Amino acid sequence: MNRLTKIMFVLGFLLTSVWSYSSNSVYAQNQKFSFEFKQTSIKTIFQYIEKHSEFIFMYRTDLLDTSKKVSVKVEKQSIEQILEQVLKGTSVVYEINDRQIVLKKGLERSEEVPQQSRQNKLIQGLVKDDKGDVIIGATIKVKGTTIGTTTNMDGLYNLSVPSENSILIVSYIGYATQEIKVGNRQNIIITLQEDAKNLEEVVVTAYGTGQKKASMVGSVQSIRPADLKVPASNLSTSFAGRLAGVIAVQRSGEPGADGANFWIRGVSTLGSASTSPLIIIDGIESTTTDLNALDPEVIDGFSILKDATATAMYGMRGANGVMIVTTKSGAALDKPIINFRMEASMSTPTSIPEFVDGVTFMELYNEAVRNQPAGKEAYTQERIDGTRQGLNPYIFPNVDWYGEMFKDRSFSETFNFNIRGGGKKVDYFSSISVGHESGMLKSRSKDFFSFDNNISRMRYSFQNNINARLGKTSKLSLRLNVMLVDKRGPNESTSSLFSSVMNTNPVDAPIMFPDDGTTSYIKWGVPTNTAVNPLATMVNGYDDTFQSTVTASLNFDQKLDFLVDGLTFKAMASLKNFSQSVQTRYSDWNKFTVNNWSLNDDGTYNMEVIQEGAEVGTELKTKSSNTGDRRIYLQAMLEYNRTFGKHDVGALLIYNQDEYMNNNPGTDLLVALPTRRQGIAARASYAYDGRYLAEVNLGYNGSENFAKGNRFGLFPSIAVGYNISEEKFFQPLRNVISRMKVRASYGLVGNGNIGGQRFAYLADVDLTGSPAFTTGINMDRTLTGPSYKRFANYDLGWEVGKKYNIGLDMTLFNNLNLTVDVFREDRTDIFQTKATIPSYLGVYGTSYYVNSAAVRNQGIDASIDFGHQFNKDFSMTFKGTFTYAHNEIRAYEESVGDRANLSRIGYSTSQQWGYVSDYLFADQAEINNHPSQLIGGTVGPGDIKYVNQPNVYGVYDDIIDKNDMVPIGNPTTPEIVYGFGPSFHYKGFDLSFFFQGMAKTSLFMSGLQPFGTMTDNKNVQTFIADDRWSPENQNIFAKYPRLTIERSANNSATSTYWERDGAFLKLKNAEIGYTFKSMRLYLRGSNLLTFSKFKLWDPEQGGGNGLKYPTQRVFNIGFQMTIK
Repeated sequence: MNRLTKIMFVLGFLLTSVWSYSSNSVYAQNQKFSFEFKQTSIKTIFQYIEKHSEFIFMYRTDLLDTSKKVSVKVEKQSIEQILEQVLKGTSVVYEINDRQIVLKKGLERSEEVPQQSRQNKLIQGLVKDDKGDVIIGATIKVKGTTIGTTTNMDGLYNLSVPSENSILIVSYIGYATQEIKVGNRQNIIITLQEDAKNLEEVVVTAYGTGQKKASMVGSVQSIRPADLKVPASNLSTSFAGRLAGVIAVQRSGEPGADGANFWIRGVSTLGSASTSPLIIIDGIESTTTDLNALDPEVIDGFSILKDATATAMYGMRGANGVMIVTTKSGAALDKPIINFRMEASMSTPTSIPEFVDGVTFMELYNEAVRNQPAGKEAYTQERIDGTRQGLNPYIFPNVDWYGEMFKDRSFSETFNFNIRGGGKKVDYFSSISVGHESGMLKSRSKDFFSFDNNISRMRYSFQNNINARLGKTSKLSLRLNVMLVDKRGPNESTSSLFSSVMNTNPVDAPIMFPDDGTTSYIKWGVPTNTAVNPLATMVNGYDDTFQSTVTASLNFDQKLDFLVDGLTFKAMASLKNFSQSVQTRYSDWNKFTVNNWSLNDDGTYNMEVIQEGAEVGTELKTKSSNTGDRRIYLQAMLEYNRTFGKHDVGALLIYNQDEYMNNNPGTDLLVALPTRRQGIAARASYAYDGRYLAEVNLGYNGSENFAKGNRFGLFPSIAVGYNISEEKFFQPLRNVISRMKVRASYGLVGNGNIGGQRFAYLADVDLTGSPAFTTGINMDRTLTGPSYKRFANYDLGWEVGKKYNIGLDMTLFNNLNLTVDVFREDRTDIFQTKATIPSYLGVYGTSYYVNSAAVRNQGIDASIDFGHQFNKDFSMTFKGTFTYAHNEIRAYEESVGDRANLSRIGYSTSQQWGYVSDYLFADQAEINNHPSQLIGGTVGPGDIKYVNQPNVYGVYDDIIDKNDMVPIGNPTTPEIVYGFGPSFHYKGFDLSFFFQGMAKTSLFMSGLQPFGTMTDNKNVQTFIADDRWSPENQNIFAKYPRLTIERSANNSATSTYWERDGAFLKLKNAEIGYTFKSMRLYLRGSNLLTFSKFKLWDPEQGGGNGLKYPTQRVFNIGFQMTIK
């Protein structure tokens, strides 16, 4: 798809979206009545109006005594004026939605009808918040009267007011009350500002249904994207510390692969099962990649479902928690609301490992040769001096590989245009986003070839949501999202190139040798035929990758009040299709090295350059690949909500099914078969007088991984809540504790995902005749023939978790909100492969899945937010979260003999096992007097010394081997995540910053060995040179053991010597902005500061050697404008 085609596609999409709505209906305004009734029942009057118009009345029979007789005389009056007369003296208010008139409980009406009532002024309009979202259920009253109404599901209202001098009082829970004079306006749009003193809200819960926060008994947290202060290219990296219960870590900063790994309330299962939460975007199961691709401008809100009550309805899909994302909808407006935002970003690495220069590298190498002679030649003094003096760069190379290939900073741009509007019949929200990222690589291919393989990642996102009201009680909605990614870059990933650069020392080869006219291709420099030249790898080809993800859902809502008051039917059908095509163009490259050289009398050099390996053709070759998948989802729902006096009753019944299909399965039969799921979910809720709350949920699912008899699982939950602050005895405390609710829940969740396996209860037989059986005393006899890759197990069943939750919600002094949850989950029957099959049975390598493991996960999560309006110009808010989640294995399939220290039972799922280090050996005498270390290789002075561990009987065997490994350090998945930060508003200025931290986690350094045959002389990090053991520095507390030519198995083993504290505190975000009328300019920074004991690289990247693509410090400047 060329650039012009893409632009035309974008413009076409925008134009069709903008005009996909109809004009406002004015039926209620134009319809006039003339009639007279004397002492006639209200019911008869309603029937007359319905017969002589298209209006239909909807009300509960216990709400209004329709047998009451009234006298009414009207002459060419509107329906509003008539209803004001008919309903006088009652506590009933009305709401007109097109041709539907809904009567509901309201304020007492005056028995007296003012003389001017016949000249009442009819007004209508919309109530929305400061972000443009409509507010449902807002109250509009006429000041000094009992006249009032509420907004409908679309935020609309109609009201008859006495005169143009009337003042409207508009209020809604969680927003500041406003007073507005009517004047000569007929259509009044009202924008309410969020009130920090009262943050009640309607929260989206399972399957997109909404519940008032005051009546919720499940553990659910919601947040708006504006609160995340996140760069538009990535959402998941901002979850940590902002969402209580969410543990998130970002391990890489590579464009397109910089999303965070995140878990809801930690991990409750083991590696063979999925630990990721379920992500639902507009009712459709999605991936983290889909989530990160969403522009924050299209998102209406997030909801995190944490306990069994909140997740049980998703059955087996919700075992690890659920994240629900809803996108924005349209609204009935006089004029569309247009938003435009553009943002430019500059990124720099948060930290890059430092390496020694070429001279230091050679000196350290020579030291390693002296420490461990291995037949390798040391660098000569002539070579070292030549490099130090900067002589011939081909004979004495000193290459800054990082500087040759990487920039200090990269840039990206994002643009978003969205429009929102509509009428009473149809409304719409349409958005287009375009983003560009370039990455840190330099554009070097143009220096050698005719093509440019510099990283360029274009991202296009389209969102179009349309709602159409088909009649008085029906609604049809279409949500369409299209995401396109067009990327060009080197054949190797940026992360792989970064690692290659950092692993290549500066002195063994130049980048390339000069062209002497003997070849038509570039002579790339290498020390050996097996070595890598990072620049040659980068520039000799490119990948063109195009991805498209199309998600469409059609929703139908039908009110069934004509059958049963409060009953609604909803249905949804959705399709998600992903496709990717990769066109690869690549060429081989020829390797050369200096075989011999000599110095001439005039100071010039002669050198013999020879080819390493056979000559290869350098013509550009091509290959392509295509992948993709699709998911079809169907859902039908019956929902019931009704109030009987002080009794609120709700019920929900859902049927769903989906099918997942690989679009390019190849020849694999299992991959070609579609994956199908069916399920039923139900919920029943009850509340009495807003004080006593109860809810029951259940999910019923089937899984293809289990045989008949175990295939279906039922996962119920129950929860109760108590709004203590609604009790009369609590009223004296309301000045201090404005709101207090306690809640508790218990339920079951299920998991049927077995590490990507399908039909796991069936045997998997390999008929190819490849090596099948390994046997013999030393496992040295291999036989061929048909073999089992997996044994059958018809008893395999569901992994089941019992979830417990106790929660407290409080508001203090009307402006301090606190939520605390204590949780525990006991997950049993976790899937494992059988680990105790004796090898002498000859089935080495054959898997056998069983339900054998158990994990307990428990902790606490809390959130706090505070808001205060100091005066009309200055206000502030403060938000903070804290999450602690600790898991431990309670049962595990293992064989540890008499070595209890090797058992995983009682430890975290991400606990590391290793040796306990006693620093370094000082000399040979200490080695001779120490238990034998049989970890690998011969131990010498300066090597790591380990502690001998006893067996279960307390006996020491004076041998240190794998049986001496013990649990060391904290888990590698952080157990504590927290965040906090204020925001300030003064007139048009705003300032906010947010800190985020992690604790109770360890990282383990590894892969730092600089030299060796297998590593082609990797580079040496500066910290090794600065603090290592050496014959001249026999410090047993040095940060690195003695240098050796070959990799030392003893020194590279996982141990406390390499353990580091992975805790950190970051200034995650800071933002300053200025708003003038409908325009806002802002500056934002992310990952600005890091406070940690660990200094070598960003501790959030975790263990290893730090040679991953670094996380980025991002600076954004943005402009946003709204046109109403």
